[in-house]
Amino acid sequence: MVDDNPNGRVQLDATALAMLRVRRFTRVRIRPAVYRDTRPTRIAAWTVGGEPVPFADAVTKPFEPFALGEPWGRPWDTTWFDVSGEVPADWAAGGQAELVVDLGFTGDQPGFQAEGMVYRLDGEIVKAIEPYNAWVPLPAPGPFRLLIEAAANPIVQVPYEYEPTAMGDKATAGDEPLYRLTDLSVARRDREVWELLQDVTTLDGLVDVLPEQGARRAEIVHALERMVDAMDPDDVPGTAARGREVLAPVLAGRAPDSSLIVLAVGHAHIDCAWLWPTRETVRKVARTFANVLDLSERHPEFVFAASSAQQYAWLKDSQPRLFERVRRAVADGVIRPVGGMWVESDTNMPGGEALARQFVLGKRFFAEEFGVDSEEVWLPDSFGYTAALPQIARAAGARYFLTQKPSWNETNPMPHSSFHWEGIDGSRVFTHFPPAETYNSDLGAADLARTERTFRQKGKARHVLGLYGWGDGGGGPTREMLAAAERKYDLDGSPRVRLADPDSFFRAAEAELSAPPVWVGEMYLELHRGTLISQARSKRGNRHSEALLREAELWAATAAVRRGAPYPYDELRRIWETVLLLQFHDILPGTSIAWVHQDAERDYGQVSDELTALITTALDALRGDADDALVAANAGPYPRHGVPAMGLGAATPAARAIPRPAGDRIVLDDGMLHVEIDRRGTLVSVVDLDADRELLPQGVAGGVLQLFRDTPREWDAWDINDEDKRSGRDLVEPVSIDIVGDAVVVRHERGKTVITASIRLSEGKIDYAFDIDWHESQKLLKLAFPLDIRTDRSTSEIQFGHLHRPIHQNTSWDAARFETVAHRWIHVGEPGYGVAIANDVVYGHDIRGAQAPGGRPMTTARLSLLRAPRYPDPSADQGRHAFSVSLRPGGIPDAIADGYALHLPLRTVPGAAAEPLLEVTDPAVVVESVKLAEDRSGDLVVRLYEAHGTRSRATVQTRFGWHEAVATDLLERAVDGEAVRGTTPGAGVELELRPFELLTLRFRDPVA
Repeated sequence: MVDDNPNGRVQLDATALAMLRVRRFTRVRIRPAVYRDTRPTRIAAWTVGGEPVPFADAVTKPFEPFALGEPWGRPWDTTWFDVSGEVPADWAAGGQAELVVDLGFTGDQPGFQAEGMVYRLDGEIVKAIEPYNAWVPLPAPGPFRLLIEAAANPIVQVPYEYEPTAMGDKATAGDEPLYRLTDLSVARRDREVWELLQDVTTLDGLVDVLPEQGARRAEIVHALERMVDAMDPDDVPGTAARGREVLAPVLAGRAPDSSLIVLAVGHAHIDCAWLWPTRETVRKVARTFANVLDLSERHPEFVFAASSAQQYAWLKDSQPRLFERVRRAVADGVIRPVGGMWVESDTNMPGGEALARQFVLGKRFFAEEFGVDSEEVWLPDSFGYTAALPQIARAAGARYFLTQKPSWNETNPMPHSSFHWEGIDGSRVFTHFPPAETYNSDLGAADLARTERTFRQKGKARHVLGLYGWGDGGGGPTREMLAAAERKYDLDGSPRVRLADPDSFFRAAEAELSAPPVWVGEMYLELHRGTLISQARSKRGNRHSEALLREAELWAATAAVRRGAPYPYDELRRIWETVLLLQFHDILPGTSIAWVHQDAERDYGQVSDELTALITTALDALRGDADDALVAANAGPYPRHGVPAMGLGAATPAARAIPRPAGDRIVLDDGMLHVEIDRRGTLVSVVDLDADRELLPQGVAGGVLQLFRDTPREWDAWDINDEDKRSGRDLVEPVSIDIVGDAVVVRHERGKTVITASIRLSEGKIDYAFDIDWHESQKLLKLAFPLDIRTDRSTSEIQFGHLHRPIHQNTSWDAARFETVAHRWIHVGEPGYGVAIANDVVYGHDIRGAQAPGGRPMTTARLSLLRAPRYPDPSADQGRHAFSVSLRPGGIPDAIADGYALHLPLRTVPGAAAEPLLEVTDPAVVVESVKLAEDRSGDLVVRLYEAHGTRSRATVQTRFGWHEAVATDLLERAVDGEAVRGTTPGAGVELELRPFELLTLRFRDPVA
């Protein structure tokens, strides 16, 4: 299209010259002519000066006159505009009256800035105002009056700039107004000019994606030129019809029979929190649904899919009248609740029971409020997908899975677009990646061309899903997008576009692939690996809350069965809703503004207090009239120190080794391990006395804190780069090493940062307790354990099982997997011997094969403890943190037991011994949850899984009476359970479980 001439000027070909003319004519003549006439309005304003208020409060406030051009909107504040005017009588024909609004939009992006909601005086919502959807329908000719709730949300994200900003915290955002009111006028939309603009936009987009030498492209360019020729630049409204007539033949060109069929579903991915707090998301949800309802009234064929029961619940609480309109739209099939989860959560870090509850609460809400069930899992933007998810999804009644996030992979493209995804237990879900590689499509030519280019099953299948509508910050589809869909229904040069719903797509796509390819295991995102580390306090809150919820449900259920104590259904559901919300994929991963994480830390604190109170109440009920002797409550699935699993009893104290100096070293020895610590505070010898084996490679220290530069190429809080490991340094110059009781206490200081590690040895296990006051910037702290073990893989706990991963870099897939998730433990082993490393709140791990100085092979396992990113929260992770880590020789069963021991420590309470409600005869079968049924029938529900990765037989021996035991799905509905081999009422249930199989048992009518 361009050539360089000898004079150094860029020389354009004829097509480029023609399109310069067409595009300028469109920009300068057609677009401004969409609105024929404008009339001013009368404006008054009232500024809230704090948190948002409902319409009923705002309408009573004193409004003051306000003029166009005036500044408004301190960061995160709200201004209400009272707008009145009149639609002229002669506008009844030839146009549509609209209120055109410009709150001071930048035009750079469709969201992430000011937004508004428009109300009538009776409080009825009309629609929302967004940067790319800034019009309001006006009534028939005559006077009108509207109120606009304008949110002064600051622009926290400038596209692809990641500079620290004070705007994410109300305390630092300042008081200067952010916006100027640019336009609030009555305008007459010329429908013919608007339609012409959509015609031109459609054809212009094709020019950029069709083959440069192709006849179709030349035909379109020629038609656009003739359109300009046919129109009068001084009378665009009067000649718009003529221009449309010129373009009609090329718009009538039909797509070839082989074209892809894009089943387009309206969508608006709304982050529950990100660059705004959850309180603003409540309003974003209302704005988006208001836009959707307005659009559906004008386009009966329009269908909109929206996930996240939490967002519907917010709408029900905050805008009950709008929610009732949404309820009717769901009944009419216009709005489709999808996904069946409470929120679009992260899937790497939530525990197994939490992921299960995402579906339990989400699906129950959809069933109770709308009478619908969804068969798809809808997670377009989460940062990688656990290999446990297919089984959890199937157990919740889902058949399909949707995401597009793997298209963001830095290194390796995923090989399929439609396929079966197989989880760790063999469960499969039919999965689709929309090949437009976005959930925010505008159905423009670029998105549709990318769809055709990247669809992996071309030739075998034709149906793909297209998600259109502005998202992340909400807003949803626009009338321009529907105009694009209409023109591309059957258009030469474009895939065919059909408005559809998600279920229709999945059924069509599944039907045309008789033998879909299979992807086995996790879907690791080769990006955003830092999300396993950022905002460690939120991650601690999550892990701690999950443990407390298990305890609260277990002891409350035990007290209900044993003592007839009331079960706290309402309290537990409300707390679960909070914890599940905080697992949203921009909260738990640590990628939101400071305000969001401040709220999260506050909420986790409240959750802890409330759950501790529920636990105390339940244990008090179990105690009854017992004296105040102290016993230990063991909520874990394994006996500990003489206390039965899930029971109460007297605990035998753990024997700890007492450190003793030995020259320039400190020695700990408990008869199982012999440990030596040098003056650097590192392990220099760990000998397994039973196996007569040294765990550490010769000449290599263990338990070493390592500090790395952490300066990602982009996406600060999201990413870590493997190349930054080249700049690491070991922290081996402590300011002190002391023996304090049974601990070796090592203290490091670096500027304002203070790291204290207390090292103990007990029962063949080394325990680290870290107390860190962290004040670094763009640094990454890891704890490294080089091990004298030769292996090609490591094992990491995930939800309801574990995963083996290569630790070599044979392929680009292996090399890209340089930071991986594990929950409570990792294991590194060779045949016959291994080492288990457990933790209480670490998720990010880095495990690689290496060579010791003498050339001997070794494996280095590192735990990622802390980061200090500067965007979007410049104060991320500053302050106090605590971590517990343990290391012992042993197998995977030992790792599982150690992980649960750190996760669920014994709780000392006054009372008497109490036998558990149940016992499992095989340690490979782990009880994950004991609770009462969600339907409040009083039935006891037990969720368990096979944890060792083997086929296991076990008996669940019960210590209470019951009439029937049945297998259920996650929603506690009876299913055919092959794992249940036999039942003896009131005594036990015999099981045979496949590797990692998840099973829910329901015991009807339990009695003490």
